[in-house]
Amino acid sequence: MGRVVAFLRLTRIEHSLMLIVAVLAAELIAGNGRLPTAFILLLSLVTPALVSMGSFAINDYYDIETDRANKRVDRPIIAGVIKPREAFWTAIACFIIGVLASALINSAAFVIALVFAVLAYAYSYKLKNTLLLGNAYIAFSMAIPFVYGSYVVSDSMLPSLLVVFAIIFLSGLAREIHGLIRDYAGDRKARHSRSLPYYIGKRGSAITAMILYLAAIALSAELFVYFRPFLGNMVYIAPIFVTDLLLLYVGIVYLGAKAKREYGIARNLSLGAMGLALFAILFSSLLYIPV
Repeated sequence: MGRVVAFLRLTRIEHSLMLIVAVLAAELIAGNGRLPTAFILLLSLVTPALVSMGSFAINDYYDIETDRANKRVDRPIIAGVIKPREAFWTAIACFIIGVLASALINSAAFVIALVFAVLAYAYSYKLKNTLLLGNAYIAFSMAIPFVYGSYVVSDSMLPSLLVVFAIIFLSGLAREIHGLIRDYAGDRKARHSRSLPYYIGKRGSAITAMILYLAAIALSAELFVYFRPFLGNMVYIAPIFVTDLLLLYVGIVYLGAKAKREYGIARNLSLGAMGLALFAILFSSLLYIPV
């Protein structure tokens, strides 16, 4: 693993790219198809990307013992490619630059970026071990780009973007619960964590995640029926239908999965499904093809 690749893995650059897509989609929808000036647009994309990168770097820094217990040799720190102090200062630099960039946009963007940079640090340091609160933060951080992007170009939230926020939050929380199931043994050993599976079992947690996925799927259908630019739009419904099928499949896999290999496949599928949903939302703001 080369150093550049290691830092990209440390900061989970693929998540930053997904956040950029989400912000672009929110800006287009809130701005009625128009983007802000090139300078503001650049700043608005740099901020969520860097805050996200910092959050993953600081998470790996505080998660060293857990990752060792879970034998996560794919983590650059565990693999010995990146030193813990390098991960720490990478996170701090990403947070500072990301928040400063947001300050040049407007006060709302600055407050959102600052709050989530602080929460990202608090999550890795302490909140992760708090029952569901840490998981809710992660899901919230996946959905907040739609609020952030909206306030970059507007001073209010459209109802359609509130529904999109709810969809991403619910599916993100379901994915987080799946992560608790997957890492339960290591979390108990390294952190003595009492996460959701500790209280209701792995199957009960998998059922909870499935319910959250079903709620997100129902809301995705509501967008198609009631809200522009998704209303009757083939550009939206075709990829969202595939997304919903993938999320259903992932939920079913976790209801019966026992091997780490099954967990790994389902994790990648859920990430791919959410990425597909983001692109469906983005392209729906650019193109309308009636059903």
